[in-house]
Amino acid sequence: MAKDSPADKALSPLALDLLQRLGQGIRTARSRRDIRQEDLARRTSMSRVRLRKLEKGDPTVGLGALVQVLEVLGLLEQLSHVADPGRDELGLALEARQRKSRVDIRKERENLDF
Repeated sequence: MAKDSPADKALSPLALDLLQRLGQGIRTARSRRDIRQEDLARRTSMSRVRLRKLEKGDPTVGLGALVQVLEVLGLLEQLSHVADPGRDELGLALEARQRKSRVDIRKERENLDF
C-alpha cells in the first residue's frame, strides 16, 4: 500500500484492515485455483502492478478492478451481499420506526374531530 496517500488518510484503520484482508482473500483464492498473477492480470485486462496492489489491499484500486477479479475467480455472486438492503438490519429497523411514526401521526390527526 502506498504510504501517506490521500486514500490512506481518508479511510479509518478498520477500513484499511478490511481492504488488506479482502486483498489477502483474493490472493488466496487465486492461489487455490492455481492461477498465476500474470495470468489473472491478463484475463482481467489489468497490469500485474494493479493486481498486486489489489491483493495488498491498496485503497487506490477501483471497484471495477475488484469486480473483474472476483468474476474471473468465480466469486462475483458473493459481492451481491455487500450493502444488500434486505440484510441491512439497522436500516430496516429505522425504516420500520419511521413508517410507524408516520402512521401514528395520521391516526392522531384522524382522531382530532372538530
